[in-house]
Amino acid sequence: MRSTGRFGTKVRSVLGATVLLATTSACGLSVNAALPYDVQPGSIQPVPELEGVEVTVGSKDFTEQIVLGYIAQIALEAAGADTVDMTNIAGSNSARYALEDGQLALQWEYTGTGWLSYLGNDSPVAGEQEQFEAVREADLERNDVVWLPYSQVNNTYAFATTEEFAEQHDLRTTTDMTNYLKENPEEAVFCVETEFASRPDGMPGVTKEYGFPVTESKTFGTGAVYAAIAGGTCTFGEVFTTDGRISGLNLRVLEDDRSFFPEYNASVTLRKDFYEQHPEIEQVLAPVAEALDNEEIIELNKRVDVDGRDASQVAYDWMREQGFVT
Repeated sequence: MRSTGRFGTKVRSVLGATVLLATTSACGLSVNAALPYDVQPGSIQPVPELEGVEVTVGSKDFTEQIVLGYIAQIALEAAGADTVDMTNIAGSNSARYALEDGQLALQWEYTGTGWLSYLGNDSPVAGEQEQFEAVREADLERNDVVWLPYSQVNNTYAFATTEEFAEQHDLRTTTDMTNYLKENPEEAVFCVETEFASRPDGMPGVTKEYGFPVTESKTFGTGAVYAAIAGGTCTFGEVFTTDGRISGLNLRVLEDDRSFFPEYNASVTLRKDFYEQHPEIEQVLAPVAEALDNEEIIELNKRVDVDGRDASQVAYDWMREQGFVT
């Protein structure tokens, strides 16, 4: 029976993880316990070439990344692979180094992060497809990193306000916000994270691009802006467009209608050598990436950050809801 086979591969995965742990502990990374789910095929069917193949999946240390990491693991388990869980790596650079160094087989990454942070470019490429093609070509050539087709999850910057305030003043875009604030400068009170306040692609750049006034700018630590907007500490605030607290706190994200902020579409990245050995991974993960968009990931993030549910359970439930696994 299939369930018996998965039990056997789970055991082998844990044993493999034990060996891997010895090689990664010196780098500050750790292997997590195997997922406690009896993953059975749904629309994702077993792939003979992946049966028993060990795939180490990593992620950065924030909710969306961890959920995406679990989604990839569950998809690969359904296809027959033995996954090793190395999600929740502290820091983008540490996670990226683990991939390049061969400690990870794959992880989800963001196109803008790859282009600006890892490849060191000074400015983004306009357009989701164009940004993806640019980072895919450059990262493969320079670092032997393969980018699989990107999802519609675009975790970029935007401004948000409460749904009530936006509805009252018919605000849907950043241009709408600009026009409103030019007529009502006393409402130009912004909450932003400390880094965003001074980054060229943050507050200084976006105010120059749109030309809206800023009467007062209040800075907060990571994540505190959402509650500050909802609580009335400020009228508008800087948010990440896929954060679950947007839904949980009933905020409205204003469209960046002049496309100032970089594109940050989520895509699975793999080492070139691993991809060439196991190209079947792309066909397994492609329909999963196609099913993900901002609306879906906001809800998944909300289930973790607002509802307090476990990230792996949220990922597993979603995969079952989508019919990828049973």
